[in-house]
Amino acid sequence: MARVQSVERAFDVLEAVAVEAAGLTSIARRSRLPKSTTVRLLETLEGIGAVERVDGVLWRLGTRVNTLAASVPASRTLAAVAQPLLAELAGELGEDAGLSLPDGYDMHYVAQAEADNPVQVRDWTGTRAPMHTVPSGLVLLAEWTPAARAGYVAHGLSRLTPHTIGTRRALEQRLRRVAADGFAWGREEFAEGISSVAAPVRDRSGHAIAAVHVHGPSYRFPAPGRDATASERVVATARTLSAGL
Repeated sequence: MARVQSVERAFDVLEAVAVEAAGLTSIARRSRLPKSTTVRLLETLEGIGAVERVDGVLWRLGTRVNTLAASVPASRTLAAVAQPLLAELAGELGEDAGLSLPDGYDMHYVAQAEADNPVQVRDWTGTRAPMHTVPSGLVLLAEWTPAARAGYVAHGLSRLTPHTIGTRRALEQRLRRVAADGFAWGREEFAEGISSVAAPVRDRSGHAIAAVHVHGPSYRFPAPGRDATASERVVATARTLSAGL
């Protein structure tokens, strides 16, 4: 099958921009292209509305891409693809499983599968949470550039519980551990009495674009000695979803 390199490179640039609004250097690095090639592609994509500039120096996805994405049937959305995997994960661990996507400096919970448990945790679908307060946000922040993370910290580290990360130093230490582990645990950092574990979902270029998580009441999740099992299952589900995109 014939392949058109310019089209492939254009999609590499779009995927790089989709991670977050970024400058030319960051986009070139993410897409693994020379700066000269990257800037030509960005200018072409801007001309057709596929990308747009922010404050004159950053690039983000444009309205034309959003319009095309809105036309995709619901059955093909990431949430729809994830739902059966979330249901399987919830059944294995006995706690609710969910999917979240980055929305600015927040994580937006877009899907949830409930476990068959008589004591249920509320459905978080539709909820937004600051990225530093939830494991799903931490696994994405762990892959941001130092400059992007500095911008996040400057935005403010709101404290939702006594356990929420409150300083840049504490956040950076946490993110180094998350990057090394490939998953993150959160213990009563977003809501008291709730613990959760999350792992990143990646696109074909390896960029973290979403997160799978499992959460439950802290008194029973994770069960004693079951931390590793829970994190391994969440990581495995995130990898399966990544492979299926």
